[in-house]
Amino acid sequence: MPENTEDRQVFMKILFTVVFLCLITLVLLDQREDIYDLLIFQGAQLQMSNNRMNDFEDGLHVSLCGAGGPMPAPKASGPCVIVVAGQKQFVIDAGTNGARNIARMGYPLGEIEALFLTHFHSDHIDGLGELATLRWVSAANPRPLKVFGPSGVEDVVSGFNEAYRASALHRNEHHGDSVAPLSGRGMVAKPFHSPPLGTALEIFHDGNTLIEAIRVDHGVVSPAIGYRIKYKDRSAFISGDSNKSANIVRFAAGTDLLIHDALAPNLVGLMNKAAKKIGNHVMAKITLDILDYHASPMEAAETAREAGVGHLLLYHIVPPLILPGQSSIFLDGAEAIFPNITVGHDGTSFSMPVGTNEIKLTRDAL
Repeated sequence: MPENTEDRQVFMKILFTVVFLCLITLVLLDQREDIYDLLIFQGAQLQMSNNRMNDFEDGLHVSLCGAGGPMPAPKASGPCVIVVAGQKQFVIDAGTNGARNIARMGYPLGEIEALFLTHFHSDHIDGLGELATLRWVSAANPRPLKVFGPSGVEDVVSGFNEAYRASALHRNEHHGDSVAPLSGRGMVAKPFHSPPLGTALEIFHDGNTLIEAIRVDHGVVSPAIGYRIKYKDRSAFISGDSNKSANIVRFAAGTDLLIHDALAPNLVGLMNKAAKKIGNHVMAKITLDILDYHASPMEAAETAREAGVGHLLLYHIVPPLILPGQSSIFLDGAEAIFPNITVGHDGTSFSMPVGTNEIKLTRDAL
């Protein structure tokens, strides 16, 4: 015990504080199950009542539910874009984990109006079954998910419907029609013919929302489609997978937001060199082949500049960005060609309110 009166007072205050904190800790430990229950209950309430759309101004809103390609990445799931036009939700492509990211971002899965496929590469369709299922059971949807796509989408949808048939029947048997009405299970295909170069094909038109399909250049992969979306006076263009394309420049002209795929030849070249060094002939071939049917960041920037768009958002990022500072190497000078550029991650979101010229980055990543 300190001899000085002032020191004793300080000592007693510290001692009292320590004892008080110990007592509080003991009480909390004794009641920790009740506290955990309360936290979980409150968290569940918040999660189930969360609807990000309630906070949106009237306008066009775009989020990346998947910013990557076929390679696994920490911040980039399979290609997936969610677009909100007014109060209508649309999804472009359904890459791995896209549906779960939509939920994590606070969008109501049960309110998805339709899905649009750019092409049939596995990384763009492998999340279809999960997306359709979560949309169905999260809101007891009485109607199946509409899936628009170029000719051939019928086979894709039919295959997924058959693969998920037993699962859907089991869910209905367990939960009943109040949760899983069989009328709403699966998907229904909405095929269209790939439009010729130089033309835009109207796919969806409902009030103030217009969605058009245009042909893009994905090398040997055909059909390959990009989508132009207009809502009132705002617009976005989603390339899907494409080389630099004069058709994109033409139909993205004046668009507020261009969402373009991007593959970095400099980084893929290093992967190719490493694959050859260790004798991995498969990866050496893949990293050579993929160079001829994706735009580089610099080519995407040139497209954005030539089209006079408001902002460029890069997605379908190849290769994955893992190391700090890798985005700068990935861009490789693209920002000098078109400075209004963002490298996308899962969760990257933009809002474009009607009646303005604003293109607001509202979220950088999940």
